[in-house]
Amino acid sequence: MSQIDTPLSACASEVESEATPLPTVEPLDPGTWWQRLCHGVRRLYARADWSEYAGENWPDQIMHAKVTDDFHAKQGRSTARWSLESAGKQLVVYLKRHYELPWWRGFMATLWPGRNWSPAMQERYNLEWACQEGLPVPEVVVAGEFVGPWGKLQSFLAIEELTGMLPLHEAIPLAARQLDPTTFRKWKAGLVREVARLARFLHDRHRFHKDLYLCHFFIARADISGVPTWTNRVFMIDFHRLAHHPITRAFWTSKDLGQLLYSSEIEGIDARDRLRFWRAYLGTGRNTLRGRWLRHLALTRGERYRKHNAKAAAKKAAAA
Repeated sequence: MSQIDTPLSACASEVESEATPLPTVEPLDPGTWWQRLCHGVRRLYARADWSEYAGENWPDQIMHAKVTDDFHAKQGRSTARWSLESAGKQLVVYLKRHYELPWWRGFMATLWPGRNWSPAMQERYNLEWACQEGLPVPEVVVAGEFVGPWGKLQSFLAIEELTGMLPLHEAIPLAARQLDPTTFRKWKAGLVREVARLARFLHDRHRFHKDLYLCHFFIARADISGVPTWTNRVFMIDFHRLAHHPITRAFWTSKDLGQLLYSSEIEGIDARDRLRFWRAYLGTGRNTLRGRWLRHLALTRGERYRKHNAKAAAKKAAAA
């Protein structure tokens, strides 16, 4: 049984070398409200080395660039994997583009452009907050929004790919097949505690992910070969819905935990793992009235997700 102790750095998929440019924020002048309304302006944030890969005129092309790898599109937005090269170096990002946003968001961005009304700028802010708090998240490479004219709003975000990493709903079944039973139990135990720590970290700060499924947690493929020290080795993605809810925290806590419970119904996860998560998440509070109440809410939420998805799958199968 091998032991892996080298921690991954936060905000990157691997420990960065001294030559890696640090992230920089370079907002362009948002102009006056009249310029935003009648002519349109753009707010751009880019890492120092982005222009080396995308070219100096990238703002004029990024919403129209043809990116086909792992491409998905629906409801006026798209995501795709974009591989760029410069001077023998490669940069791989996941590019999210939002082409059609509600008119009211456009007018709010026209009036108050610094409030991050677009999904891309909201996720950029959330990822930078998570990074500053020490959470392992992918690095924002570039983000921006096109405000106006006449209430139009578009946005984009590129985050660096977590190269060599797998989502947990794929990694856990793979580890179950590759590791012997004793090693796998030890492997899972530390992983479950780290996932619980990350969830509790957010919830203690009244921050809620709202898409807290196992597919949004990533680990290095190499960590399947042994039992790592898991602290800061589990990365989280998709922060576009993250929000601060100090007043309605009970509702959003149960939603996050219900999503995580529902997504745990995969090969390699059993009831003992769910109990271990609960003990790690609540600690001694699991036997309090609040702990029992929260457990009931999470179980109810998980069952709702299960029924909803089963119904949707049956409807899709009937239509096929």
